[in-house]
Amino acid sequence: MATTVKQMVDRAMSKVETISVEDAKALVGKDDVTIVDIRDVRELWREGKIPGAYHAPRGMLEFWVDPESPYAKDVFQSGKRIVFYCAAGWRSALATEAAMELGLKNTCHIDGGFGDWKKAGFDIEAVEKK
Repeated sequence: MATTVKQMVDRAMSKVETISVEDAKALVGKDDVTIVDIRDVRELWREGKIPGAYHAPRGMLEFWVDPESPYAKDVFQSGKRIVFYCAAGWRSALATEAAMELGLKNTCHIDGGFGDWKKAGFDIEAVEKK
């Protein structure tokens, strides 16, 4: 029998640390934390992002996280705490699980994602089309 996306997300949620948007807000701007937006760039253009967040499109994440990959990005090798988010928390749960499988230890994701961030009325940084 095939696995559903919901089952995959539930499995990931049981393995990864999930933090609230309030806890995430307290981490914004800290030197030892990188907040990572994994949404599609069109979502960023349309809605903005958490101030200072690093954009890592979900489709490239494993390639950017894996230190053995020719596409590895230093941001994921920095030793900083990595906080992933997406629109609602499903993609970021899967991303956090994948990053952990690739050896990223100090990572978590934001419950409710950017949607809950907006609902809370927290600051949003505009992202212009390039």
